[in-house]
Amino acid sequence: MGTEVKPLEPEEPESIVPDELPLLPVRDTVLFPNALLPLTIGRESSIALVQSLGEDKFLGVLTQQDARVDAPGPADLHAVGTVAVIHKVIRMPNQNLFIFCEGMYRMRVLEFTAQEPFLRGRVERIEETEPEPTPELEALRQNAISVFQQIVALIPSLSDDLQQIAANIAENGRLADFMATSLPTLSTAERQEILSELDLPKRLAQIHRKLTKELELQQLRAKIQTQVQDQLSQTQREFYLREQLKAIHKELGEGDEQERDIEELKEKVEAAGMPEEVLKEALRELKRLSRMSPAAAEYHVTRTYLDWMVALPWQKSSAVETDIGKAKEILDADHYDLEKVKDRILDYLAVRQLNPSIKGPILCFVGPPGVGKTSLGRSIARATGRKFVRVALGGMHDEAEIRGHRRTYIGALPGQIIQGIRRAETRDPVFMLDEIDKVGKDFRGDPASALLEALDPEQNNSFRDNYLDVPFDLSKVLFITTANVLDPVPDALRDRMQVIELPGYTELEKLRIAFTYLIPRQASDNGIKLGEQIEFTEEGVRYIIRRYTREAGVRNLEREIGTVCRKQARKIAERTVDAGATRVIPELVEERLGPPRLRPESEVLERTRLPGVAVGLAWTPTGGDVLFVEAGMLRGGSKGLIMTGQIGQVMQESMQAALSWVRANAETLRIDPDFLKNNDIHIHVPAGAIPKDGPSAGVTMVTALVSRLTGRRLRPHVAMTGEITLSGLVLPVGGIKEKVLAAKAADIQEVLLPGENEANVKEDLKTEQIGEMKFRYVKTVEEVIDLALEPAAVPEEAAVPA
Repeated sequence: MGTEVKPLEPEEPESIVPDELPLLPVRDTVLFPNALLPLTIGRESSIALVQSLGEDKFLGVLTQQDARVDAPGPADLHAVGTVAVIHKVIRMPNQNLFIFCEGMYRMRVLEFTAQEPFLRGRVERIEETEPEPTPELEALRQNAISVFQQIVALIPSLSDDLQQIAANIAENGRLADFMATSLPTLSTAERQEILSELDLPKRLAQIHRKLTKELELQQLRAKIQTQVQDQLSQTQREFYLREQLKAIHKELGEGDEQERDIEELKEKVEAAGMPEEVLKEALRELKRLSRMSPAAAEYHVTRTYLDWMVALPWQKSSAVETDIGKAKEILDADHYDLEKVKDRILDYLAVRQLNPSIKGPILCFVGPPGVGKTSLGRSIARATGRKFVRVALGGMHDEAEIRGHRRTYIGALPGQIIQGIRRAETRDPVFMLDEIDKVGKDFRGDPASALLEALDPEQNNSFRDNYLDVPFDLSKVLFITTANVLDPVPDALRDRMQVIELPGYTELEKLRIAFTYLIPRQASDNGIKLGEQIEFTEEGVRYIIRRYTREAGVRNLEREIGTVCRKQARKIAERTVDAGATRVIPELVEERLGPPRLRPESEVLERTRLPGVAVGLAWTPTGGDVLFVEAGMLRGGSKGLIMTGQIGQVMQESMQAALSWVRANAETLRIDPDFLKNNDIHIHVPAGAIPKDGPSAGVTMVTALVSRLTGRRLRPHVAMTGEITLSGLVLPVGGIKEKVLAAKAADIQEVLLPGENEANVKEDLKTEQIGEMKFRYVKTVEEVIDLALEPAAVPEEAAVPA
């Protein structure tokens, strides 16, 4: 119930108001002096209070601390209230009373004298004395009046007369009370706080703060309201113009543009060849679209969804009858060797001719960088007559990149698989998922898990993208994934793919690839006529391979060949080259590329001249490599075994096992059994900036230790690999082909391998790859020591004393 402000009149004489008054508790209402307040009286005690008043209808009005209390006692009321006089009482049909009372002055309850049938108490009047006028007080007063007048102007429910009334009030206390009474947004607690404030300047400052806050809120509301009205006005204007446009089209006989769009979209949906379930969903969305206004936000979402649905190749296939002989020619023309991959593709094409409904295979090419995994996918697409789509998975963290976003999100799109199918415009492309081993995983989901459905031939015939929310048949797609290593790929995903390893190339293979593919391409790219302006010799290309590159693939080799071609192009442009073709020989290579970066032939011999050094073979994601292990002995030490070279936990355990075997067999090896008592053994693996781990260097560590402790040097051009046990057995290891190729590149002539790896050599390595290299298959560490080290010149004295 609102509060009315009484016109300014002289206050009632204090003498006619008794010191003991009936007290009327009120909820959610604060009565200020000089204000009129209409009240509805419903409590029995309050009705009894009003009815007990005589001619002098004076009472005290107190606000409840908690409005939920139905029968408030003295403790439930604020101590400061207002003495009021009732001017009129009206009885309501429901026996309630409706009264008009006027606040006279502030009061404080000294004590409660009665609680039945209603509250009574002794009260004292709170006198208010106007403070001495000061510039600060006058400025505060003027600011409060100005802010109050602005608020009245912004709130339509407040009368404009309030602005003039406020300006005419001279007393600061009455001005603060008037503003607090008139401001409808103040809470009961805030009103009571102002009523209880007896210091007039503080009361005025308090109401000024609340007025300033209210003005900011009202201005913000007005700004928001203006923006909304502008938007509504724009929307109404657009609606009006569209209606006019419809009427114009109708008069011209052109029909409704939206109806034509819907009709065209319906024709596309029916012609797309969708399965029955998908067609039903598309027609349902089309029906919803026809009932929407183009101005609705949902209209464009649904329209985009239908555009995606009609753009997908639901039934369109490549439909190319593949000639197996021609496909083999294309694969051979694009890539040298890689027989396993080519055989698998040709097998698939042969089966497809006999059974056209065969599902597409899921292949995974694993190999070091630069061996042609990605380019092989394009060749397979050419050989099979299909479109080629490639999606890079490296660094992908969001599952929605694979499955798409739901349409509830703004800017939602299908995942990369459906987008790739749309770009291919056929339902059976060659789909390459590149770098599947570099897929990330975080709070947005696991893309590798989302690939499980797409790469499962038993499930991908009904792949459901989150955006489309209808099944799409991926069973005809020929999926190819690539990876450098398989370790990061989850087991469940690895199980769904047929893994085909692409090992590194030998020197002979690199030579053939260079002359067949790399040299013609680089000569063409650099504008040089091959044979007329430049001629690469086999000797020169071999020199580049051996002295300037160390890799499993051919990317660096192509870069170096490109550098030679660019240098030649510059000399031709500067006219500083003789007429005729420039022959690329080793001397010219050094002139164009600078001094050799690698010395594979001499490095092994130089580093194994002293005892305590053994040559191992390691597998890396970029191919094989030669690994040196050095062992040293420090006299008078107390640390036992020292291990350095940034080695991993598995490799450290191999070092411990190697040392334990040597100590256990010291007498057999003619080594002092107490060699570790007063000495430290230090095993170091050079290239300390490169992390190393794995068990395959076990035999190398044993050989290095025995070599140092016996003084026997490693035989020239010998390398080894294999895991050892404490009992002296040599266990098989992986990466044999890569390790052997690395050994050959380093001019290793003899390789010691575990006996169980003999099958890997026969299966993975060709005769031209092995060349004149010899293999020794060992089963025990004793065999490794006998074959790897030079015989002891003086059996007893060769041993190093402890």
